[in-house]
Amino acid sequence: MKRLLLNLPQLLLLLLLTTACQKKSTEYVSTVQNPMPIKMGDPFMLHASDGRYYMYGTSLEDGFEAMVSDDLVNWESCGQIYHGGDSTQWNVNMFWAPEVYERNGKYYLFYSANWRNNPNHEDENFRIGVAVSDSPAGPFHDIRNRPLFDPGYPAIDANVYFDDESGRCFLYFSRCCYKHPVESEIAEKVREEGLFSEVEESWVYGVELKPDFSGIIGEPLLLLMPPKELDDVQAEWESRSVTSGEVNRRWTEGSFVFHHNDTYYIMYSANNYAGSHYAVGYATSKSPLGPFQKAINNPVLQENVTAGGTVMGTGHNMVIRMPDGELYTVYHGRMSKNPDERVVLMDHIRITADGTLTIYGPTVTPQQIVVKSE
Repeated sequence: MKRLLLNLPQLLLLLLLTTACQKKSTEYVSTVQNPMPIKMGDPFMLHASDGRYYMYGTSLEDGFEAMVSDDLVNWESCGQIYHGGDSTQWNVNMFWAPEVYERNGKYYLFYSANWRNNPNHEDENFRIGVAVSDSPAGPFHDIRNRPLFDPGYPAIDANVYFDDESGRCFLYFSRCCYKHPVESEIAEKVREEGLFSEVEESWVYGVELKPDFSGIIGEPLLLLMPPKELDDVQAEWESRSVTSGEVNRRWTEGSFVFHHNDTYYIMYSANNYAGSHYAVGYATSKSPLGPFQKAINNPVLQENVTAGGTVMGTGHNMVIRMPDGELYTVYHGRMSKNPDERVVLMDHIRITADGTLTIYGPTVTPQQIVVKSE
């Protein structure tokens, strides 16, 4: 039998190749437990090109703070990354729902705030702004001292989907409930019961976004709204804040769009964000601007207090694909022991071959999550 003899250079090359292959298959796992040590509403998590995880959310009266982590367990503050409300700025107050995207070496912050231009002194005068930074930790500065666009009504909860194949990008947002009463069988029912004289609604819209984020292309399209008929399979869970007598508003808000296989998924939240009924559903389409069909297994994320758990008010979620390819949702909720405080939670998502999406949460037990792979 002939022996295979390797000289020293060949042996070193073989060792290097073996080491490289081993590194590619190495996974770093963290044990993550809800609630995470972050107190924010409307959370958005970015896995930046520096390998770190950044969390943004509704937290400050005059802008936004960010948190950063290497392992999703230990978090530290980046400080205030965006300051708003200065007399020279287009925005005044109520800074909500930030989302940060990394594009072409820059970081873009989309957010909601009350517009200074308010001749009619509206209580809710929200518009969407865009700021930019060279770092995910800021500081961010508005790319233009004006809202991204003016739809003629208050708009919140900006979310952006980038279609890298076509080079197009799409903006999703919610029209506020404010001064938007809508007739429906649900509104008629609660009126007959003496709960409310009218029911206001928020709706989700989508529109193409200019590549330089200077404005929109065309007119926004209505994508999602609360059901009008009582026998609609979505009516019961999307109307709980109204039918329980909590508030005369039905929300469809906090949208987040992602693509999986050949389907576009849009996540959305319904009910009062400050109440226990806040919950998450989803709809699907073959196009980024719909039409979208709501899923029959909604809601896919809701309180578990009635089942003996400790989490309620679950909503305004986003979806992130971890380094091992697994999908997770990040959202805010309220713990029953302190219902006035919003905390951040993270749970696993599975999508079956037929396209059905399931969220395995809310959980408060340890989860093994792959945070890095090499």
